[in-house]
Amino acid sequence: MTLKLLADESCDFAIVRSLRSANCDLKAVAEEMPGASDPEVLQNAIDENRLLLTEDKDFGEWVFAHGSVLSGVIFFRYPSRFRKSMARMAYELVSKKSSKLIGKFTVVEPGRFRVRDMLQ
Repeated sequence: MTLKLLADESCDFAIVRSLRSANCDLKAVAEEMPGASDPEVLQNAIDENRLLLTEDKDFGEWVFAHGSVLSGVIFFRYPSRFRKSMARMAYELVSKKSSKLIGKFTVVEPGRFRVRDMLQ
């Protein structure tokens, strides 16, 4: 199963390049709808059945407080000193766990990730 992904403008473009080099079906907001609001990004992810890649913690609120129903969210929390490893971690996560990310809110941090159901 190939994941369809949508990279929010906040998502480091190294992640976009890494996942595209692995032939992921990835659309980047910065290229296709620059300046889009969070609700527009969410609606695009919903309409196209794409998992959202982001570094914007506001999307957690959209999912858990507002009940936005997405295919999934991958939220990257990386301090500046660890950012060089972020794209590799994104690649490893998507290539090894793709089917387990559907319907989940995944938090990716240096050396680990946590997966949580979005519907609770």
